[in-house]
Amino acid sequence: MTTLVLAEHDNSVLKDATLAAVTAAGKLGGDVHLLVAGHNAKSVAEAGAQVAGVAKVLLADDAAYGAALAENVAPLIVSLMPGYDAVVAPATTRGKNIMPRVAAALDVAQISEILSVESADTFTRPIYAGNAIATVTSSDAKKVITVRGTAFDKAATSGGSASVESIGGPGDAGLSKFVSADLTTSARPELTAAKIIVSGGRALGSSDKFHEFIDPLADKLGAAVGASRAAVDAGYAPNDYQVGQTGKIVAPELYVAVGISGAIQHLAGMKDSKIIVAINKDEEAPIFQVADFGLVGDLFTLVPEMTSKL
Repeated sequence: MTTLVLAEHDNSVLKDATLAAVTAAGKLGGDVHLLVAGHNAKSVAEAGAQVAGVAKVLLADDAAYGAALAENVAPLIVSLMPGYDAVVAPATTRGKNIMPRVAAALDVAQISEILSVESADTFTRPIYAGNAIATVTSSDAKKVITVRGTAFDKAATSGGSASVESIGGPGDAGLSKFVSADLTTSARPELTAAKIIVSGGRALGSSDKFHEFIDPLADKLGAAVGASRAAVDAGYAPNDYQVGQTGKIVAPELYVAVGISGAIQHLAGMKDSKIIVAINKDEEAPIFQVADFGLVGDLFTLVPEMTSKL
């Protein structure tokens, strides 16, 4: 069995999400090949060649793939699938955008956000916002899979010695055009890769209060900042801060939930964190059911006190 892994990158750096996908692909058995589709992305291909478990890197370097438009990347993957039994991608925004198109073109059912590989055709995945785990067996000849990155160890970024092969592809399909990207830049760690996350909820009351109380604590801990969906919907924090089923799935070593009640959709995005600390004035809040440590009280008193003692 040979598996193709779609690399997550920004045309210069290979993202950690790819490493978890490589680990998952390796559990299918057989060789693992890494597809780097981008523009001026040779450095990504070279980094991919060093990843443990990767047998070959395919580099499709074309301006059409620079912005990772699904309309262009999906046909590229489909064109390569005659040589592969499965294609795997991280369950990121990019993976969720591209892979359904690949599955539809191949006329197979996508297997989404797997948590484990039981065999070459059997996987587990979350359902009902993570409250149940389904075991799924696929009889499709070609497997199209997305991987929940927090469920698999990251492959080592050194020790590999894969060859890099330049390939062509269908190029620009002419269905869409990249115009611009308005990206949030921060000195803090990236949310999905951070070892410590401090998240704020609707109880903070306003955007000003959110940043007044959450940011200093995050800075003291060297943490990334997250938010509940309620806080994002209320305008307290930008969309890319959202943690949860409809946001980002995280599993840091420490997750601090401030003023977050613990709705099912939020818990689905962070309950795999190794240590969870909850601060909430409602002792019956669902967040305390998954928390390792809980502080019941007024966050506007407790958070500054905690920050001052760090």
